[in-house]
Amino acid sequence: MSTSYSPVQKLSHWLAVVLVVGLYALTYGEELYPRGDPGRDMVWWLHISFGLLMVAVVGLRVAWRLARGAPAASPEMTPPERALAKVVHGALYVLLIAIPVLGILLTWYRGDALSFFGLFTIGSPVVPVRETARLVKELHELAANAILLVAGVHAAAAFWHHFVRRDDVLRRMLPGNGRRSA
Repeated sequence: MSTSYSPVQKLSHWLAVVLVVGLYALTYGEELYPRGDPGRDMVWWLHISFGLLMVAVVGLRVAWRLARGAPAASPEMTPPERALAKVVHGALYVLLIAIPVLGILLTWYRGDALSFFGLFTIGSPVVPVRETARLVKELHELAANAILLVAGVHAAAAFWHHFVRRDDVLRRMLPGNGRRSA
């Protein structure tokens, strides 16, 4: 039985980390440009494209987890730590799914199409409704802020395990660590 996550799980985990941070940073990139500036439109085009990439990464991550599961929790973790880890991981999965779904709905309720780096476009199947778009935008922003908080707790716990407890919790998700046990 493996004590480490699979290469697919590791790759999808670290891609999700990079995408969450990058997408969050892109939202602030909009402020670098005045309204009506093409640069502002480019920032949102990139945000939408990378958001759709997040859908694919999270879809792969969820499908792989459902098909292959995950290694058992580190035996060095206490029962309360295991329970808290399950809650935090569950919250991360919910947010990783909800944020892109809300982003897609926001784009459509604004009356815009989804473009994936210009390779394909998905038109809006809904009639634009400004009030609905505002509500969905607030939910999208709330969920985006929440994921930073939950991911921060997740990262802090991983660092605590690594530097204070000196156990294998973080190492199990690091690239190149494929340690196996009987």
